[in-house]
This record gives sequence, structure tokens and C-alpha cells, in this order.
Amino acid sequence: MTYPIIQIRSDFPILTQQINKKPLIYLDNASSTQKPNVVINRERDFYRKEYATVHRGVHTLSNTATAHMENVRQKVANFIHATSSKEIVFTKGATESINLVANSWGRHYLKSGDNVIISQMEHHANIVPWQILAKEKKLNLRFLPLLPDGTLNISLLPTLIDERTRLFAVTQASNVLGTVNPLLELIDQIRKSCNAMVLVDGAQAITHKKVDVQALDCDFYVFSGHKIYGPTGIGILYAKEAILESMPPWEGGGSMIRIVSFTEETTFNEVPWRFEAGTPHIAGIMGLGSAITYIEKTGLENIQIYEKQITEYMLEMLQQIPNMVIYGPCNSDNRIGIVAFNLGKHHAYDVGSFLDQSGIAIRTGHHCAMPLITYFQVTNMCRASIAMYSDHNDIDQLAIGLNRVQQLLG
Repeated sequence: MTYPIIQIRSDFPILTQQINKKPLIYLDNASSTQKPNVVINRERDFYRKEYATVHRGVHTLSNTATAHMENVRQKVANFIHATSSKEIVFTKGATESINLVANSWGRHYLKSGDNVIISQMEHHANIVPWQILAKEKKLNLRFLPLLPDGTLNISLLPTLIDERTRLFAVTQASNVLGTVNPLLELIDQIRKSCNAMVLVDGAQAITHKKVDVQALDCDFYVFSGHKIYGPTGIGILYAKEAILESMPPWEGGGSMIRIVSFTEETTFNEVPWRFEAGTPHIAGIMGLGSAITYIEKTGLENIQIYEKQITEYMLEMLQQIPNMVIYGPCNSDNRIGIVAFNLGKHHAYDVGSFLDQSGIAIRTGHHCAMPLITYFQVTNMCRASIAMYSDHNDIDQLAIGLNRVQQLLG
């Protein structure tokens, strides 16, 4: 099958925009992906024709909105191969999903002296919640270090595990380096060595790889809608149903209760609604459902094959630029389409600003991964990241822009 890149690009209206009088070259997809018309239209249609809140009314609009929301829950469950839609909790994003686990499961089950293992390549969203909890509960926070090639030093994992290890929290793919971690191997080590839970941050990988939470045998899996061509403000927490059943609610309010009384003990709703207090981002949920449908229609396997080709081309073109320093794996075999780099000694902010003048959008800075940046003994990096709509011209323009920056800055 020929990948329909022309049709796909036409489905994303922002790609026709001009930035600084130049055609937009959008290579900041690891931060957030652009939205296809079907997602934009779905949210618009919900507000224009279907709007009502969910789970609280007997009238037609409310019942319809509730049914559509629960249909999306099932769609998400199918997309990541969960056993049941009851294992899918709607949140604001991957960050809130991790905080929910930390504040519900973590606060309830972790005790002083227990330890949590995370990696040195984690996004701050999978570091700071555990730091806060560790300080409060007097936990030990342990770190699986990086290797110079941007992969994890897996050989050291057994040295971090002991009888007090309660959780291993790890990203499926680095948001800076694009490194794809060998989750099956890592989780197998955890299962054989201790009785710890496993949380996987799938925010970067979900857009580029097929996810099967049953095959991974992870206990928690989180991702954000805006990384997968859906709206902002909507995310997913997957957790095994038995684990959700054992967790107390984190936030209180409407929808997450059964009976509230001043004279009797308040009782809570079933899972997953126990963890969805208040009115959810219903339009965002609808948009996420349309984003998943769009991906499934294109075919995730087709997207993976195409993105691998673009990633290889990007690596090839960047390696030809003088004074280019590329971080992470130097081939596409164990990475997704994210490439972090620096152009000699030039500050990443300067490089990004000059590229923006040519309509080229990349990300610069510490990428919410300061421990990783520190490991490479720099304070900032440039990052170019592709999506299903990126093409060879995007990469060509990036290379031309970087060569121009090189000439301008010397």
C-alpha cells in the first residue's frame, strides 16, 4: 500500500498556514500534534448540536452524550487492548493520570522505607509526583541510569530491586531522545525479582507504536490525547480492574459517588467513574474518539513504516550538517521519530529562533527532562520530531534552515 501522504496532509488544515511569510514546517510533534479536520469537526458538532453534560440527566441530549462518551471509553480500551472499558479512566492528561496513581494507590499502599524505581530519562511528570510522595511518606526513590548512547543501563536494574521495591515507573519512549525502551524485558525482570507494580508512561509511544497493555503486563499505562492528534485537556489512565477496585478516590465531588449523607458514611461509585469527579471534558473525549478512528483508518502499521522512513531520512540529513551533535541512538531501529541535537556551541534558543524566521517549528530547552539533559552535560537541546503528516520536504527544509543558521552564527 502506498502511504497517502498528500491526502493525510490535506486533512490537517494548519499545515497550509504560513509563518513569517514562509510555509509552516511543523516539527514539534513530541510536544503536541496538530489536529485533523475530523477531530476539529467532532468537537464543533458536539457543541453545536449535541451538548449536554453526562451521567446526570434523563433527557435525550444527556443520554446521547453519555452513550457517546462511554463508546469512546470502549474505543480506547480496544485501541490499547485492555480487557474491559472499566479499566479506562478519563483524566486531563498523562500528567494527571500519574498524579492520580501517586495520590490514590501510592498514598494508600506505600509505606515508610518502601522504594520506587524510575529512570533517568523520565519526563518531569513521571519524576516530580514520586518525589513529592517520597518526601511525604519517607520513601526511597531510585534511578535507573542512562548510557552514553541514550539507552538505559538495564544491567543495573537488578541492583536497584529489593524486597521493599513497590513500583517501577518508566517511559515507553523518551520524549527527548526518542529511545524506545525494551519494556517486555524490563517488566519481566520486575516480575521475576519482586512483587512491584509497573507504571508505563506512554505519552510519546502511543502515537507511533501499537500498544497492547495485556501483552506488556503493565499495571498502569498513561497517555495524553493531544499527543495522538486529539484535543488538549483529555488523557487516559489504564489500570487493571482489580487494582482500580482496590484504590480509594483521589478527588471528591459529583459523579464519583453513590450516596452522600450527613448521617451515614458516603459511598463511592464503581470504577472507573469513582475517579472521574465533576463534569469531564466531554468535547475532548469526543475528539479523542475521532482521533483514534482516524489513526485506525490510516492504519497504525502503515504509519509506523512510513515514520521509520522519515526518521531515517532525518538522521541521515542531520548527520551531514557540520558541527552537528545528535543525542540518543543513531539509527531508527530502537527509536521513534524524535531527534535531539545541538549545533556546535550555539545556544538552542538561538537556533530555534532563527529556524522560526523560516517558518520551521522545533522545540528548544530542557524538554521537561532536566536529569536527562544534565547527564549529557548541557543545559539545553534542540529537538525535531515528526508525525504521520511529516514528509521529506519538511526534513529538507530543516536541513536547509540549519545550514543557514550555521552560516549566520559562524
